[in-house]
Amino acid sequence: MIRLEQIQRRYVSDEVETTALRDIDLAVSAGEFLAVMGPSGCGKSTLLNTLGTVDRPTSGRYLFGDQDLAAMGEKALARFRGAMLGFVFQSFNLIDELTIEENVALGLAYRANGGDRRTRVSQAMDKVGIAHRARHFPHQLSGGQQQRAAIARAIVGDPKLILADEPTGNLDTANGEQVMNILQALNEEGATIVMVTHSPSHADMARRRIDMLDGRIVASAMRAI
Repeated sequence: MIRLEQIQRRYVSDEVETTALRDIDLAVSAGEFLAVMGPSGCGKSTLLNTLGTVDRPTSGRYLFGDQDLAAMGEKALARFRGAMLGFVFQSFNLIDELTIEENVALGLAYRANGGDRRTRVSQAMDKVGIAHRARHFPHQLSGGQQQRAAIARAIVGDPKLILADEPTGNLDTANGEQVMNILQALNEEGATIVMVTHSPSHADMARRRIDMLDGRIVASAMRAI
């Protein structure tokens, strides 16, 4: 499904050059749940941003199916992102002035044909157990409920790839486990997920884990079943 080939990402500012990703080769199969771990500054977020097409590689190829996203123009990338990717963030990124239902519906904003939008939104909220909070606003929900709403927004358009950046980072243990159980259930239903995490126990819930250091992938291991 996804293949990164010799991906590099360099940043240059004030005559200082920083290499965030070095010769990254990575394949992610359809239906896989991949966890990415490593110390701060190792390149995890840059890798996730590259997969999400919000950060372009300096060199290398990013193949999504038969499309080379590294060579795609910005408008085409924006259409691709809206149609194919779902994002879950550590800070939830819900819009305070919108209800939970309206926030979830934003996941369909860039879809040319969202089908029955109300049905899609209702089904997504049901799937994460947040339907009873549809008319509430984000500030009226707990952190765990807000993250579940954010997951509903990410999956409402049935994306091919879900990218989760520290999805439990702002949650207590109980809510973190609940969010991980939801992600694991989505994966068991066929969703492809790449998740950045600092939690070894949450990484162990993924099917495969890679470790990064200094912009490189230094280890890869499958979960024992």
